[in-house]
Amino acid sequence: MKKVFVGVSGGVDSSVSAALLKDKGYDVTGVFIKVWQPDFIECNWKDEMRDAMRVCAKLDIPFLLCDLEKDYKEGVVDYMIEEYKIGRTPNPDVMCNKEVKFKAFLNFALEKGVDYIATGHYAQNIKKEDYFSLYESKDKEKDQTYFIWNVNQKILKKTLFPIGHLKKEEVRDIARKKNLLTSDKKDSQGLCFIGHIDMKDFLKRFIDTKPGKVLNEKGEIVGKHSGSILYTIGERHNFEIFQKVYNEKIYYVTSKNLDKNTITISENKKNYDSKIIKLDNVSLTRKIEFENTEIEARIRYRQPLSKAKIKHYSKSELTIEFNELQNSVTSGQSLVIYKNGECLGGGVIV
Repeated sequence: MKKVFVGVSGGVDSSVSAALLKDKGYDVTGVFIKVWQPDFIECNWKDEMRDAMRVCAKLDIPFLLCDLEKDYKEGVVDYMIEEYKIGRTPNPDVMCNKEVKFKAFLNFALEKGVDYIATGHYAQNIKKEDYFSLYESKDKEKDQTYFIWNVNQKILKKTLFPIGHLKKEEVRDIARKKNLLTSDKKDSQGLCFIGHIDMKDFLKRFIDTKPGKVLNEKGEIVGKHSGSILYTIGERHNFEIFQKVYNEKIYYVTSKNLDKNTITISENKKNYDSKIIKLDNVSLTRKIEFENTEIEARIRYRQPLSKAKIKHYSKSELTIEFNELQNSVTSGQSLVIYKNGECLGGGVIV
């Protein structure tokens, strides 16, 4: 009997994942992953853990606690803070999957002699003749391949996605039939350590910031902001405009100067659109011949896939040329590549 550790979060997706694997005859253990949280934010992780424990009791499977606070703090939180310091806008959900779920948690499981780990991600891991392919889930609205593009063959070989072939309502129906307490529980909203605090307020506790000037396209001072590193290209809130005429229009952050602590705004969104996008920290789900290959890609979660070509590829860098302009291209965010429903990997926008 194959042993599998299921990451149970206290939500319906991981609950049903554990239930389905047990039904298939796996030796299932539910594992709650404890992550880092700052002492100035109230987090309900203990409530979530209790729900996970109750689900495991209902399913009559063992329960374990996996303490990954250090991995989470260093691999996700510290990374996020450092990225903001250099002017990029990171995606902590991507790093959580890379550094915590498919690295630290996987290592934790393998060290205990487990055959597989499983998560409640909406994605499909399909075995081909001599490799594994990561495919979009059946539920396109819930598909999470955008957040797990960092997985490779070594990880896919040891990972199961039990609900990837189901739609969300089907998952809830299974939970109801099995009388799981999580059946109608709302989906988790974001990362636990952030809680309900504004991201800028969170970052100010770790990064020294000071008010600065807001400039228009001519370089004229038109307002003030709370710290240039806190802003994302394309953002249209959280800065103050002095002149009344500006208040009657919508303006977007088009660039920022960290040395001078200024941000530049414009009502013209095209100022930060682009067809050609360069990536670093590239990771592929499998070996692929890329040069001039036609693919599809997205630069943000749930964005419709857009046709593009691979113009340049090296071991850690990639250049993508889209057929159409991409809006609000943001340094630090993830660009993820697809072909015929398969997620081929991705990289971080330079």
